[in-house]
Parts: sequence; C-alpha cells; structure tokens
Amino acid sequence: MYVLLSVSAAMLAGLLMTRLFKPLKLPDVTAYLVAGVLIGPYCLGAVKVTGLGFTSMEDVEALSIVSDVALGFIAFSIGNEFRLRALKETGKQAAVIGVVQALAATLLVDLALMAAHFAMPDKLSVAQVITLGAIATATAPAATLMVVRQYKASGPLTNLLLPIVALDDAVGLVVFAVSFGIAKTLVSGDLDLVSIIVNPIVEIVCSLALGAFMGWVLTQLEKIFHSNTNRLNMVIAFVFLTVALSMMEFEIGPVTIGFSSLLVCMMLGTAFCNLCPLSEDLMGAADKWTSPLFALFFVISGAELELSVFTDAAIVIIGVLYILFRSAGKYIGAYVSARGMKCGPHIYNYLGITLLPQAGVALGMCTTAMALGEQGNLIRNITLFSVLVYELVGPLMTKQALTAAGDIKPIPEEVKNRRQTKLEKAAKKRG
Repeated sequence: MYVLLSVSAAMLAGLLMTRLFKPLKLPDVTAYLVAGVLIGPYCLGAVKVTGLGFTSMEDVEALSIVSDVALGFIAFSIGNEFRLRALKETGKQAAVIGVVQALAATLLVDLALMAAHFAMPDKLSVAQVITLGAIATATAPAATLMVVRQYKASGPLTNLLLPIVALDDAVGLVVFAVSFGIAKTLVSGDLDLVSIIVNPIVEIVCSLALGAFMGWVLTQLEKIFHSNTNRLNMVIAFVFLTVALSMMEFEIGPVTIGFSSLLVCMMLGTAFCNLCPLSEDLMGAADKWTSPLFALFFVISGAELELSVFTDAAIVIIGVLYILFRSAGKYIGAYVSARGMKCGPHIYNYLGITLLPQAGVALGMCTTAMALGEQGNLIRNITLFSVLVYELVGPLMTKQALTAAGDIKPIPEEVKNRRQTKLEKAAKKRG
C-alpha cells in the first residue's frame, strides 16, 4: 500500500508542478525534478508522514525498478534515431562530434581538477580526478528526449542531437571503464589490465550483440500478430525483457561478462527500427504509452538528489570547477568538431548547450566508483552536486538552444486563438 501511495503522490506532485511552472515557460522535466525535490527526504518527506512523500532514501530506492524500466524505454526510443537512411546523412557528423565533445569534457575537467589537486592534495586525489574526468563524458538522454518531445522539436539540430546523445554514452562507458581501471590501480597499487582494457570491450560488444539479437527476435515475433494493439504489447514486453536480461553479470576466468542497459536497449531499438516495416508506427505508439512512466522517473530522480552536499565547502568548490569545465568542454568540443564537419551556424552555435544535462548514466558511474572505498564518497557527492545543478538548469537551456536554432517553432497565432475560443466556449457551457 505504501509503495502505491508514494507512486501516486509522486505522479500527482509532478503533474501539479507543471501547472505552476507553465507561466514561467519552463520545460516539464524541470517541473518534475523540482516536485521530486519537494516531496523527497529533505523537504516534505522529512515530516515522516507516509504517503505524502518519500520519508527516506530507502523509500526512493524501493522504486529503482521504475528508473531502470524508464531508462530502457528512453534508450529504445533513441535507438529509433539510428535508421540507416538517416545515418547516411548525419552518421559521420554524429560520430565525430560525439567522440570529440565527450573527450574534450574529460580533458578540461581533468586539467582543472588536477590543478585543484595540487592546491589541496588532502581533499582531492589523482584517482578521484581521473574518475571525475571520465564521468564528465556522460550526457542525460532522458532530459534531452523529454524536451524534444514536449516541444515537438524538429530540424537539423535535433536530427543530429539524438544520435550524438546515444553515442556519447557509449563513448562515456569506454572512457569511464579505462579511467576507473587506472584509478583502482593507483589506489590499490595492483595493475589490472583486464579491468582497464578487456572488460570494457567485452561489455560493449556483448551489449550490442544482445540488443541486436533481441531486436531480430522481436521483429520475427511481431509478424505473427495482426492487431496493432497486440504488436504494441509485444514491443513493451520486449523492452521489459531486454532491461531484465541486461542486468545479468557473470565471470569467465578473470573476465567479467556484463551489459550496459542503455546500450542493449538502444541496439534493440536500432535493430527493430531497421528490420521491421511497421516500426515507426509502433515506436510512436510506445512513446505515448510511456509518458506517465517518464514523468514518474523524473520525479523519482528529483527525490534522489541529496541536498546535503551543499553543506561541505570543499564539495561545493570542486563541484563548481567540475560543472564549469565540463560545460566548457562540451560546448568547445561540439563547436570545434561541428565546424570541422561543416555544419551550419544554427548547429555549431547551439549544439554544445543541448549536451549539458547529466543524470542517470553519471549516477551509475559514481555508484561504481564507490568501489574505491573512502575516495569514492567524494566522487559520489561531486556527481550528486553537479546532477542537481545540471538537471534543474539543463532542460531549460536545451529548450532555449533548440528555440534559438529554429527547431522549436513558436505556436502560430491562429492556433492560439483557436485554443482560446475553445476555452471560452467551455467556460460558457459550465456557466
């Protein structure tokens, strides 16, 4: 009962907050996140009244399955952007920009935090610097996708943005795996080439293979149904199944066989959209079904943000450096590489801004970083601090960048007048 109360309270809080934010013209994502903070353990949840909010982090973690499934559907939707006919136009640009901007963020964060290490070596170690630099690569696909959907963004920037976000996380996983392997070596003193080189490659290859296989199986099973409703149910069931399978992990000798849920579900979407003739309609229908799931996901994400990180001055200083130099790396990397790929000014001027949001993937990385022991605590707190800032500000900046680039069109006056007329007629009937 208490879980259902928490779910209903979270969804209602998120929906009501969008109404309060509407006059401010802020994205719904920001409203959901603020609602999550307000009903989280540090605000309303502190009252300890069950059902009004999340009274503890354990209550939030009890709904982690919602976040896992939501991220699976988000990755599945982004996989739809890798249609072969579209990749012929933007594939090379997306690949180059995706790699360059991710590495630029890592480089600038590493340089800035290394300077901070020399200034306060007792607060920040080299292992922590390397790990935080790797986490800087990650971009939040969920926030970006939600803004694109809410405002029905379309155009050259949007067409390039979504494949880059998908590739960004693949690059981030590789960079993090290698960097974290080096960090563990620095902490323990034992050089482990398997962790640094072999495991990351195995994870990516296995994830892509599993996703491709599941996409092929889904396409074959879809053929035996003739009702679009049953086909949609099959698609939804397969995303659930794929998320579950991607949680598997086992060892063969010294090598760990693991999967990235994001990569597996992206590949599922990519394989399905290229193999199934009806994929576009089915994925569009699935997007409508997932709207309340995504709303709940962002409210839970807001509740997970730990406001206590603001109480430590060192975390705030290092966090500000991390945010400033990661933002600079994302923007400069995207700007330089987009110009080098001969993209138009509406792309290279605004693309970097749309890559700032950071959440789920970064949080997953910092959870892994807890294996560094006490040094992992600082990494986790810095990441939480940056996620809090990026998730509240990032969606708004993404919306403004897409608007400035012309991908979000203003509502025509004719449509506004038609809506106003309908509202007035409805009001007269009620009166």
